[in-house]
Amino acid sequence: MRVLQAVVLMLGVVAALLALVFLWLAIGVHLSGIGQRLAQAAVLVTLALVLWGLGTGRLLLPFGVAAGIALVMTLWWSLLPASNDRDWAPEYARNLTASFDGDIVTLENVRTFRWQTTATAAESWETRVFDAATVTSVDVFTVIWGNPNIAHVMVSFGFADGRHIAFSAETRRRAGQVYSTFGGFVREFELTLLAADERDVIWLRTDLRGERVSVFPLTLTPEVRRDLFLAFAHFAEDLDRQPRWYNTLLDNCTTVPLRIVRNLKPGVPLDWRILASGRLPAYLHDLGVLRPDLDLATIEAKAVLPAFGPWPADDIAYSRAIRAAWQAGPDLSPAP
Repeated sequence: MRVLQAVVLMLGVVAALLALVFLWLAIGVHLSGIGQRLAQAAVLVTLALVLWGLGTGRLLLPFGVAAGIALVMTLWWSLLPASNDRDWAPEYARNLTASFDGDIVTLENVRTFRWQTTATAAESWETRVFDAATVTSVDVFTVIWGNPNIAHVMVSFGFADGRHIAFSAETRRRAGQVYSTFGGFVREFELTLLAADERDVIWLRTDLRGERVSVFPLTLTPEVRRDLFLAFAHFAEDLDRQPRWYNTLLDNCTTVPLRIVRNLKPGVPLDWRILASGRLPAYLHDLGVLRPDLDLATIEAKAVLPAFGPWPADDIAYSRAIRAAWQAGPDLSPAP
């Protein structure tokens, strides 16, 4: 029994110390001046009480006071409001909005930047109108820049007129902010859903950043393609009305599309490869929505995009070119 009590106590101390480190870093992100100093003093008092209780064996009072302080600070952090009104970095300066007239969807603030370097671009935002009933294709793009188990994920919709629109859930960074994985845990960034020209979000990554970008056509029925496009547009509308925080684990480029899909089809299973997003193609293949006539290794080899050279002047021709490896294959879209 004493051993069990010691183990429980040790686990409690470790959890308390981790929580204090988390709060300390969150305070550094969200507070400044006297507020920051007072909050950090509260964390230090909490730490001192925990250590004093351990040293004296008088655990009840110090742990009770420490728990109260930690609870108040945790409530402060959990109630921090997300906002659409900040000094945003240029690439996130405008919020995507959507309006609906039946199947006709008007997207405002579609990003169509012409990137000159990885950090500078000729800025452009457009209004585009789409008919959801004419969605002819849905593609998943994965972008790997380091660890092969981690990828940025985008979903692109193709229409009967040859146009494509790519959706990308990202951290909406403020001017001067740099992305950090930890910052995504402490509410440093709001969540944004970009809608963009493929020349913007794909060419930037293949040709300027030199990242490994792959495109995976999904085999979906026309009805599912339509409903999925409308669901992405409605998510953008909801996010414009009610901003929310980006979360590295729970609200990111992979979990947002999955949540949208699961709202349409609740039976879609959860899987560890959703978090290890570089393995997402294997998950999609197991679901049967990637080319069923090909094995996964062949699909992944065909999916990798090359660099395309100079800026493509024609967006429709560019979208067709990045799918060239898939054009010769059979039409495997399920029957309506």
